[in-house]
Amino acid sequence: MSETDRQAPSGRITPVILSGGTGTRLWPLSRETFPKQLLPLAGERSMLQETVLRVADRKRFNAPIVIANVEHRFVIAEQLRALGIDDATIVLEPVGRNTTAAAAIAALVESRRDPQGLILLLAADHVVQDTPALLDAVFNSLPAAVAGRFVLFGVQPTAPATGYGYIQRGAGETDVPGVYPVQRFVEKPDATTAQTYLDSGDYLWNSAIFLLPAAVFLQELERLAPEVLAASRTALDAARADLDFVRLDEAAFAESPSIAVDYAVMEKTALAVVTPTDCGWTDVGSWSALWAIGSRDGSGNVLIGDVVAEDVRGSYLRGEGQLVAALGIDDLVVVATPDVVLVTRKDRDQDVKKLVERLRRNGHAAATQTVQVHRPWGYYQSIHTGERFQVKRITVNPGAKLSLQKHFHRAEHWVVVNGTALVTRDSEQILLRENESIFLPLGCVHRLENPGKLPLNLIEVQSGPYLGEDDIVRIEDIYARTDDTPAK
Repeated sequence: MSETDRQAPSGRITPVILSGGTGTRLWPLSRETFPKQLLPLAGERSMLQETVLRVADRKRFNAPIVIANVEHRFVIAEQLRALGIDDATIVLEPVGRNTTAAAAIAALVESRRDPQGLILLLAADHVVQDTPALLDAVFNSLPAAVAGRFVLFGVQPTAPATGYGYIQRGAGETDVPGVYPVQRFVEKPDATTAQTYLDSGDYLWNSAIFLLPAAVFLQELERLAPEVLAASRTALDAARADLDFVRLDEAAFAESPSIAVDYAVMEKTALAVVTPTDCGWTDVGSWSALWAIGSRDGSGNVLIGDVVAEDVRGSYLRGEGQLVAALGIDDLVVVATPDVVLVTRKDRDQDVKKLVERLRRNGHAAATQTVQVHRPWGYYQSIHTGERFQVKRITVNPGAKLSLQKHFHRAEHWVVVNGTALVTRDSEQILLRENESIFLPLGCVHRLENPGKLPLNLIEVQSGPYLGEDDIVRIEDIYARTDDTPAK
């Protein structure tokens, strides 16, 4: 990566949004191809968008760095553009290597821009209900970070939670008011132990939000996790530009050990300090966590989407694409998507990932794939599949276009439902409007484009002996995809 990147003004903080998770405990809504941070689970915007907006004030923060899974790059870029944010640095991880490697990449990027730079690590899939309280804690702790300390933000616990790690703060403040030494880290405790932590007042939930001086953090990585730092530095040095993204070198990055930054650095360094905050933080890692922060009716139910409930108490019911009708149940989670219905007790929802693991072992597409498949130009959804035919809905964003391509095994019919389609078919260009259609014979070179200002929706009917998404030859593609990336 070039050393002449934009210089960050000293004295401000660069937010780093970690967006590499898969969120399997919130399956079936969250899946590997479209995980929870990209979904509007706790509001109208996606969790990623809400996280970015917390640190969007350019008077206080630099443009963000987003560390993301390469498969989600176009969705993330589109969600940032929807917020009017076009100056983010989006770094693409070719493989997942946990938070230490992601933090290392961010610290390297920032230190090359500004040797005195500070980074604020934020997970893209957390809920913060009181953003001003969190920002107060960040800026009150700023002197400690400038002095070379690693500031951890501990959340005042409100219940004896067993799903969070804890930080025990030491006695007495440091030389920065409101900032305390770290006594020790504690893994997720049992219920009895968690209650003693709550009663003592000395323990805080570990929010995994960190304010770090980038250069000092790299020095500690060199001492405590040198393999991670070496692999990250090599991967960044060999990174290449891919449209608006920074694509890390896959071979180098894959050499990094996969380890959380808490274990690799924070539990071993003498530089860690903790700032308590009461900011309404929640790690939305389960359906019961969403129930806890949701708007509940008089019977303690959270009802979202197409739902009807009779004699139901303490339950989370969500209908995404189909009706959920519940009668005479208590303390259940019922989530219906177009292809999956999940039913579990709230006290067993931490084990949803076991279902996902079983489906993955069985090769079931629902373990990782959503029915709606997102592409840089929009998305498509399979409606019906039969012998030698398939029907899809295709939505193309305004101004977007599919790759110029051809198929060896299938022909296609396109019927415009609404919007305007500009179709290339061999040497022709045809403009189609609502209720108009076109036939694309097997082997023809074709492209679909939306020249309008509104989304284009059409129905595609495929026919032929093989209908797989890999039956494609890309001739031209504005998104710099190659033939080994998914079709369309």
